[in-house]
Amino acid sequence: MSALRYEQLLRAAFRTDADAAYYLTEPDTAAYATFEHATRADVPFRFERVRLGVAMSLLKLLTDLGDHEESRRVLDVLHRALSARSVADIDNVITRDAKLFERLYTNLYVNDEGEQILQLFERTLDADTKEMMDAVIEEALELAQEIDFDALHDDDDEDE
Repeated sequence: MSALRYEQLLRAAFRTDADAAYYLTEPDTAAYATFEHATRADVPFRFERVRLGVAMSLLKLLTDLGDHEESRRVLDVLHRALSARSVADIDNVITRDAKLFERLYTNLYVNDEGEQILQLFERTLDADTKEMMDAVIEEALELAQEIDFDALHDDDDEDE
């Protein structure tokens, strides 16, 4: 069930075919299932790939919610980290651009949904068990399904 919810979150966040094609490969969408079947030695790396997928989904939602440049940059870092071959490689990618994560919260105006997304993003980074990650996935999916992105863009069109 959790693998299904993870895939549903990815589809909810990367709604267009172009976004899905750019950000997600088959191994990315299957990351949770791969994690569930990983050998003991491979579990930490597979868990990190799930974490990256959830974090990317949340940053994509935040980017779509407010067209925020810093969230787009962090999303790109997470996307690069997803191609890493080990936990150490993931850490290197993230560490190299740590300043972008720090700036993510600077001068950021968000509405209630944006705040919820950022809180879930922080919980994703803090999650260190399957159960904690499952809870974040579930809440993120619920939030992604509640946000009416079409209405947000309709408001933008009316402002022009």
